[in-house]
Amino acid sequence: MTFQFNFTIENHLENESTPPGDGALALDSSEESSVSESKKGRHRDRRRSAEQLEWPQNHLLEHKPVGSAAPSQDTDGSVRAANSSRNLEPHENHRCMRVAKEHPMPEDVTKVLENKVVETLPGPQHVNVSVVKTVLLKENVPGENIVSQSISSHSDLISGVYEGGLKIWECTFDLLAYFTKAQVKFAGKKVLDLGCGSGLLGIAAFKGGAREIHFQDYNSTVIDEVTIPNVVANFTVEDEGNDVNEPDVKRQRKSKIAQELCKCRFFSGEWSEFCKLVLSSENFFEKYDLILTSETIYNPDYYSTLHQTFLGLLDKNGRVLLASKAHYFGVGGGTYLFQKFVEERNVFETRTLEIIDEGLKRFLIEMTF
Repeated sequence: MTFQFNFTIENHLENESTPPGDGALALDSSEESSVSESKKGRHRDRRRSAEQLEWPQNHLLEHKPVGSAAPSQDTDGSVRAANSSRNLEPHENHRCMRVAKEHPMPEDVTKVLENKVVETLPGPQHVNVSVVKTVLLKENVPGENIVSQSISSHSDLISGVYEGGLKIWECTFDLLAYFTKAQVKFAGKKVLDLGCGSGLLGIAAFKGGAREIHFQDYNSTVIDEVTIPNVVANFTVEDEGNDVNEPDVKRQRKSKIAQELCKCRFFSGEWSEFCKLVLSSENFFEKYDLILTSETIYNPDYYSTLHQTFLGLLDKNGRVLLASKAHYFGVGGGTYLFQKFVEERNVFETRTLEIIDEGLKRFLIEMTF
C-alpha cells in the first residue's frame, strides 16, 4: 500500500525574517560547488554488526550531546515558514549526555489528548504546540523545563538541553510531499523517525502500512506532550466514525486501536544512548528498513554520532531519507557539509533526490550502503 499525503507546502508556509546577528538560518551558496553526489562503487559491505558498533574515541567524555530533534516550526492553524526565522544563538557546550529511555504508550489512550487542541492540516492531525507550551508553563510541569529555558534564552536550540522538537520545520513537509510524489512504499517495513519532533514522518509510515514504527527525539517532554498525542490523534480520529453507544462495538474499537498502536514505540535521549538502548534491549535487534529524518544535520558537532547511528541501525538493504537546508548560519551545518562528511568516510552512498526552491535551497537526500 502506498501512502498518500496530499497538500501544497506553500499553503502552509509563511516566510518570516530575523534581525541580522541573531543567527538566522540562511543559504551559503558559495559552498554549492564544494560537494557533489557520492561516487558509485563505494564499499557496500563496510558495515558493522551491533556487537561491532564503535562510537568515536573518548565519546563519553568529549562528544557534545547530539540534538536529535529536528528543529521544527510551530503550527497555529497554519504552518509558518522556519527557513529564515530560526533564532540560533551560541550556547556553552554541555558535556553530559541525555540517557535514552523508552516511553510506554498509556493504557488509556483517551487521556493522551486531555488538555490538547487537535488541529488538522490537509493530511495529518496534530496538537497545537502553542497550547502545549502554554499548559507546560502554566502548570509548571516538572521535568526538563525546556519551554521556559527556550523563552529565556530566546533560542530554539540549546545544545544538550532543548533541540527544537516543539516545532515543525518546512523540510518535514518537503519529505512528506516526496512520499506521495515518489510513491514511497511503507507497507511491511520497519521504520525509524529519527529526531521525530511532532512525528509526522513516522505517522506517514504508520498510515502507509509500516509493520513497526519507532519514534526518537532528544527531549522526553516532546515525546510525551507532542509525539505520542499526535500518533494517537491520527489513528483515533480516523477510527471514530459515527457515534456508537453499543458496549460491544466500543470494546472492539478499543481493541483495534490498541492493536494498531502497538506497532509504535517511542524513545527519548541522545543518539548514541538511543542506539545502546535498542541494541541491548533485545536478544536480536532487527534493523530498520527505512530511517526518516528531517533537518537533523544543522550542527556539524553531531555528524559523527549521526553517521554512527545510521551505520549501527540501518539494514544492509535499507535506506535513509533525509531532508535538510543547504546551509544553516549560526551553527554551520547543512547539506553540503554533511554530504562531504559522509563521502570522506566512504561507507554510504548519497544521492540527491530533489532540490526544492532554487533561491533558498532545500535538499532531499537518500543514503544507502
